[in-house]
Amino acid sequence: MTRRASKIVCIGRNYRGHAAELGNEVPAEPLIFLKPPSALVGDGDAIVVPQGVGRVDFEGEIGVVIGRRARRVGEAEALAYVAAYVPLNDVTARDLQRKDDQWTRAKGFDTFCPVGAPVDAAGLDPRTLAVITRVNGAERQRGSATELVFGIPFLLAYVSGIMTLEPGDILATGTPEGIAPIQPGDVVEVELVGLSTLRNPVVAEGAEARGA
Repeated sequence: MTRRASKIVCIGRNYRGHAAELGNEVPAEPLIFLKPPSALVGDGDAIVVPQGVGRVDFEGEIGVVIGRRARRVGEAEALAYVAAYVPLNDVTARDLQRKDDQWTRAKGFDTFCPVGAPVDAAGLDPRTLAVITRVNGAERQRGSATELVFGIPFLLAYVSGIMTLEPGDILATGTPEGIAPIQPGDVVEVELVGLSTLRNPVVAEGAEARGA
């Protein structure tokens, strides 16, 4: 990424299958939460599993990178504010998510937002985007932008009506069904199909300092 995100805006339960697999209803309007910029890492960087957090899951997603300042943009013009699309992994400490009334702790650990190489949005119809997640080479998730409950232009209009989106900010559009735990020693791949692939090894806290 060429510009550091001031915020990472995430959408929860935006695929019907994922909402169902966790026993949740699809929300009537977008369910928004934030991940801190300190959670960002890139392709090849380690996902660090903190000590004592219990289950940690992958969540492969289509990420949207904002190209220019967006405030109260209309749905019809929203894509003009997009600079790029990225593969994104919304890593989640699932036990903490269930324990807490809100998700900041579960979603906000350092390294819990790997983001891959950006794909230029110019001339790209986001409805053609698809995401696949693999763990140790085995496919675990597959989803398409056409399956999103709330599509990308609607989300950009909705979120920008609440908060100003700045250049470099990232919108994570939600994860398809198939989430599962990851363990130290795993390698997680999130692919924007045919466009960009994000790969991250999983390590235990402390192991990264030892070079493991």
